[in-house]
Amino acid sequence: MRAIVVTQYGGPEVLGVATLPDPTPGPGEVVARPSAIGVNFKDIHEREGRAKPSPPFTPGSEGAGTVTAVGKGVTSLVPGDRIAWCAAPGSYAEQVVVPARAAVPLPVDVTDETAAALLLQGLTAHYLTTSTHPAREGDTALVHAAAGGVGRLLTQLLTRQGVRVVATASTPEKAAAARGLGAWQTLVTAGGADIAARVREMTGGRGVDVVYDGVGRDTFEAGLASLRPRGTFVLFGESSGAVPGFDPRLLASHGSLFLTRPTLNDHATDPSELLFRSSELFGWLSDGAIDVSVGGRYALEEAARAHRDLAGRRSMGKLLLKP
Repeated sequence: MRAIVVTQYGGPEVLGVATLPDPTPGPGEVVARPSAIGVNFKDIHEREGRAKPSPPFTPGSEGAGTVTAVGKGVTSLVPGDRIAWCAAPGSYAEQVVVPARAAVPLPVDVTDETAAALLLQGLTAHYLTTSTHPAREGDTALVHAAAGGVGRLLTQLLTRQGVRVVATASTPEKAAAARGLGAWQTLVTAGGADIAARVREMTGGRGVDVVYDGVGRDTFEAGLASLRPRGTFVLFGESSGAVPGFDPRLLASHGSLFLTRPTLNDHATDPSELLFRSSELFGWLSDGAIDVSVGGRYALEEAARAHRDLAGRRSMGKLLLKP
């Protein structure tokens, strides 16, 4: 099979195409042939050496496709079943080994492409708005990168619960997209905009109840300064880089703030929880409460271009590889 292989850490140019042996499933595993593979900032961090694994490796962890083989002990899936996944290392390939416990069966009305574009970001938006800081009608939330994969879903889920969303975006076009998703106010961050000052102005000096930040280093300080006293800062990603170390007393000086760093791994590891969250997501999709945007489709061998576009924020919505 063909696969993307990273033999050394570096820029997008290290994403090379190689021919590897076809995989076989071990106990509790299945092999799937993906028709759509998700591209994520985590993949960039792995390629750059900011996260495991060590070279050589095939990046990626999410996708959707058809089961071709099942391993010993797997009774919930059979060849021919359509599944999606977001926890299968080595997904930039024509065949992927997926733990059966991490495989989500797809409803007949959800395409592989939609599932690959939705599952990881959708599950993240789900737990952030239902478990980490449950959405409450009348609250005000600051959502960074609101036209991106998680941001656009957060904006939709929060708005449908009666939360006023202040959305940040890097361009006027992306800000307009956020307004189309229901954002109450938008901020274009290009040009050194003073996010905190504008948020205070929009909220009559009060600040927001919660900040959802998947950007990290570039927006962390502004997010703290945008919160009301005893507000909650939800840091769920670091697309711009890791937040530098800081004195926890900073949370006190900004008004006894709460800071949390949740991960999907702690909210969807149990198969029953994974199926519960994914079932709700697919239900909201069918009801029209949320929609999915594919920002770009690339052949497998174009993985480097996909990484450049994602890192350069030249897209809106989810980027997919099509093997």
